[in-house]
Amino acid sequence: MERKIIEIFKSEFAIRLIRVRQLDIYQNNNLMIIIDNIAFYIQKSGGISVVWKELIQRLLERKENVILLNYKEPPQNVFYDELGLSVNITYLRTICVKMQRYFPLYLSSIKEPFIFHSTYYRYSMNPYAVNITTVHDFTYEYFSKGLKKMVHSWQKYSAIRHSKYIICISENTKRDLLKFMPDIDARRIRVIYNGVSNDYFPIKKDLSHELPFEPNSYLVFVGSRSGYKNFEYSVKSLASTNYNLLIVGAYLSSQELALLDMYFGKNRYYCTGRISNQQLNVYYNYAFSLIYPSSYEGFGIPVIEAQKSGCPVIAYNGSSISEIIGNTPLLLQSLTLAEMKRCLGILRSQKERCRIIALGFENAKRFSWDETFRQMMLLYKEALCQP
Repeated sequence: MERKIIEIFKSEFAIRLIRVRQLDIYQNNNLMIIIDNIAFYIQKSGGISVVWKELIQRLLERKENVILLNYKEPPQNVFYDELGLSVNITYLRTICVKMQRYFPLYLSSIKEPFIFHSTYYRYSMNPYAVNITTVHDFTYEYFSKGLKKMVHSWQKYSAIRHSKYIICISENTKRDLLKFMPDIDARRIRVIYNGVSNDYFPIKKDLSHELPFEPNSYLVFVGSRSGYKNFEYSVKSLASTNYNLLIVGAYLSSQELALLDMYFGKNRYYCTGRISNQQLNVYYNYAFSLIYPSSYEGFGIPVIEAQKSGCPVIAYNGSSISEIIGNTPLLLQSLTLAEMKRCLGILRSQKERCRIIALGFENAKRFSWDETFRQMMLLYKEALCQP
């Protein structure tokens, strides 16, 4: 049954939906770039949206010859909204964005070489297209099953195989790519790290900031709470301590509320919903620590955000985290209560806490969106010049 559904996705009817798309784009300089904005339609927020918001912002600020492909109408995405786009947008007609997201674009009116870079695993079949694909992680391959995994991997692997170059956001992601796709020539892969926003920095501590808990009395949990993110471990391991839990991200499900009420009680946790970088920076600044026990990350942007804010980070020593976090004694070697207590104990020493914060500041200097953008533009130019 699953194989039959995949074949339907590949059917001539589905391809015709994309074949009719047309663009009238004229090249003003030597580098034409087309960015497919499909990720902003798939996500309402999230790490991939952060990446593309930062990169598109720089493309427009530097007046690069870029066209952004949208569908029907602007997406409902908090990071897209921050771009405030009013120029460089071409709207493509589509019957259903949820279906179109899985198929390549032809862009058949373009008759000269151009860079095509999708925000989420698509490619152009135009013979003039130079396709670039960014691979963020292999979460689906490790943690999903059945049709969901099959469709995602089919799309991702198709984009990778049709791309001249593949960007991986960490060395760990590159290793995973070669593990799952050993036929890919490693010379086509470039590791370009994500950056960190300048919205994160140490602030002056005063009474003007509203907090749900007293300063240094809470730990912050940021982002998705899917199984491999180990939110349940965070709740259970902090329950026997005196620390509160500040949860940043989507509002809590009924199951999560039941878990928190069982282990914490209503006065020891608070969920913010989705908030701005500026507000998150305030929460980082007053927190005892960020808790980031995820079993798998392609990069781990919150780790660097917290470090840049002067917030210590307790994270699980797995996947890309040890590559990204730098020198720290706060890596959980196992997801146990004993390991959490060990890390919290280290942070109670003011001398050690100050040392860890200083190491975090230094480590965060390795990552910037300006450098990510610079390396991406160099790759675009290389890709167009190389036969």
